[in-house]
Amino acid sequence: MLIRKAELKDLQDLLDIYNYEVTYGISTLDLHPKTITEWRQWFDAHNIDNHPLLVAQLEGRAVGYASLSAYREKEAYCSTVELSVYVDVSYRNRGVADALMEAILDMAREDENIHMVVSVITGGNEASIKLHDKYGFTYCGSIHEAGMKLGEYRDIENYELRV
Repeated sequence: MLIRKAELKDLQDLLDIYNYEVTYGISTLDLHPKTITEWRQWFDAHNIDNHPLLVAQLEGRAVGYASLSAYREKEAYCSTVELSVYVDVSYRNRGVADALMEAILDMAREDENIHMVVSVITGGNEASIKLHDKYGFTYCGSIHEAGMKLGEYRDIENYELRV
């Protein structure tokens, strides 16, 4: 497995990974699949400043990604980033998320412009919670029934890691 900076050639693979979760999963509370135009805007907001976007490449294609994105728009939050890790459903339980998490957190620790990494995990996403626990994230609290997805109200679980 190769972990590398995302390139424009990965855009469709990353969109497919994300849209699978939009349609079938609870890892995101988006309800409508993103378009390639929307996803290009998301892509362009990464690999600049303190917002890296990494991919895991297997068999010649991106099978997962990790990103650090703006946490909030207000300037005072610029040293806090929000972590996302997504893996193609066909490549789960192969260490892809673990490799991506390790690499993106190493980058965060090396970036003097990052002080805090936060994650907002949909309640019930036990794989994500386990991964965050492994890397030393601290649970900060829940917002109950924050969104409706797949016919159920979903909690969000907040985690933080000071780097």
